[in-house]
Amino acid sequence: QVQLVESGGGLVQAGGSLRLSCAPAGIIFSVNVMGWYRQAPGKQRESVARIFNDGDTTYADSVMGRFTISKDNAKNTVYLVMNSLKPEDTAVYYCNMIVSGRNYWGQGTQVTVSS
Repeated sequence: QVQLVESGGGLVQAGGSLRLSCAPAGIIFSVNVMGWYRQAPGKQRESVARIFNDGDTTYADSVMGRFTISKDNAKNTVYLVMNSLKPEDTAVYYCNMIVSGRNYWGQGTQVTVSS
């Protein structure tokens, strides 16, 4: 079982920035994809950004140009830099890693953007 530990959420004013981090609690191998998802109250969980082994990235249209996903391969850590935050970005953000074909999730970190 892989435990993912997230950090970096919080309360920020609209237009501000936050950086999320996620790392496994122990040593893992064969991470195929790392990503961030979010779930706002009353809404389904949605993909925000993903980064693949070869460094390719994908972003939701709503965050394109504002959010940047990156990773540190040596630490198996994934980051999400969120700039120009909007109130509609308010949600619980979940880290996701696909390790040897299996999906693992973090516990979630709250991001709240005030107007």
